[in-house]
Amino acid sequence: MSSNSVIVRRTAVAAPALMFGYGVLRFLDGRDGDRGNGPAWDAGHVAFFAAMVLFGVLAVALRPIAPAWARRTGTVAATLALAGVGCFLWVIAGDLSEGFREAAPLPEALRTGGAALFPLGMLMLLGLLVAARRAPVWSPLLFGAGIAAITVNLDLLPIASLVILAALAPLARRDDAADRRDDAHARGGDVAGRGGDVAGRGGRHAARRYENNAPVREVSREAVRAHFKAAI
Repeated sequence: MSSNSVIVRRTAVAAPALMFGYGVLRFLDGRDGDRGNGPAWDAGHVAFFAAMVLFGVLAVALRPIAPAWARRTGTVAATLALAGVGCFLWVIAGDLSEGFREAAPLPEALRTGGAALFPLGMLMLLGLLVAARRAPVWSPLLFGAGIAAITVNLDLLPIASLVILAALAPLARRDDAADRRDDAHARGGDVAGRGGDVAGRGGRHAARRYENNAPVREVSREAVRAHFKAAI
């Protein structure tokens, strides 16, 4: 299995970092007791929008890392995460644009449970990575704790974002063990290929020696028969 891709490593850091930025800007926007319709509000929601886009990219990039025996489950998990991301983006776009919110309100069914599909899908993906030994057991636990903190109180968003960042931190590191396995496998294939070339060259050399020696043996037999007839 190959090392974590560049996309996985970068989005695992950038997505929670942007969410942290949204939490800080949301806190700054609410210092006057009124949230909304301000530069901090708009900038924070843009950061949140970008964070959710990157979470969606991360979910798609994690699916191929799932164990081979759980590829279908990985596909389902990534699909759930993307559906939840879509609901989040819909709500954020409505917060940024009143016209969009009035023209395309989020259906009530998606408003109540659609966003929950994102953490559900991500927890499934992280669980599959734990099964594949590509993430520690505490990674999905920390991720779930961060999501729970946001659910309890949005004011905990900065702290929850740092918890989620810690949960995804193992994905931001190169999987050196996997790289060593891949390098060893590649070296083994090269050695086997070189061995086959050597064997092939040896076989061709032996064939040429046989062909070169065959006439000599034939001449030698003719000489023996001629010598025998002369002796008779």
